[in-house]
Amino acid sequence: RGDVIVMAEIERLRVYPVKGLDGVAVDTAAVLDGGTLAADREFALFDADGDVVNGKRTDRVHDLDTDYDRSSRTLTVATPAGETAQFALTEEATRAEQWFSDFFDADLSLERDRSLGFVDRRDMGPSVISTATLRAVADWFDETTVDGVRRRLRANIEIAGVEPFWEDRFVGTAAPELEIGGVRFEGVKPCARCVVPQRDPDTGEPTPSFRERFVRRRKATFPDWADAAAFEHFYSLMILTRVPDRDRGESLHVGDSVTVVTD
Repeated sequence: RGDVIVMAEIERLRVYPVKGLDGVAVDTAAVLDGGTLAADREFALFDADGDVVNGKRTDRVHDLDTDYDRSSRTLTVATPAGETAQFALTEEATRAEQWFSDFFDADLSLERDRSLGFVDRRDMGPSVISTATLRAVADWFDETTVDGVRRRLRANIEIAGVEPFWEDRFVGTAAPELEIGGVRFEGVKPCARCVVPQRDPDTGEPTPSFRERFVRRRKATFPDWADAAAFEHFYSLMILTRVPDRDRGESLHVGDSVTVVTD
């Protein structure tokens, strides 16, 4: 096994403490025993039928502006009307449930999963994308900023110092692996996108013809060196990874170097 060093490093780490709501930037994040990042989707709101509240089910999540303090597990919420509320989620779950139930006009419960989080794909770990990919996608749409694309795609780990769509190389036949700050990552699959990236992250308004333009440009810019057979369709961007058991419990830090590991 040989190591090919590239001039790459973690540019950003982001976790989403309450599933479906805003993410927060962190300087460091531990890999949990379940293979996900600490505080990522640690909490989630569920309705009476057991369905999770997220952007796939309701665009009303975009009406909420949220922030989160990890040390106290305190969520701050603001509505378009200027109403604000604050909850220490572990101690004030009942009050948070009532507030969100009133806002979404549904009977909601707040649940917590400390070992894995309420990630969609529970056998996989953090999502990875490059800053260059975000810039490329922002160029596909008028009046769309890099940060706007970042908020639409909601990745955990953002890598700087590499080319656009660099992360595509880590899925498919004979794909290499990643090592970031001594933590190994196996690319599992490309992330098929849902309706959420099609909406303005501030207003929830759909961007006209977003999916059609995205697919057209993604196909036109798809790297020759990527394994196209690993992609079911071109409405896919960023990769989903898996951290081996031996590296769980380790931590990632902004600025950690990235190594491409090949056989």
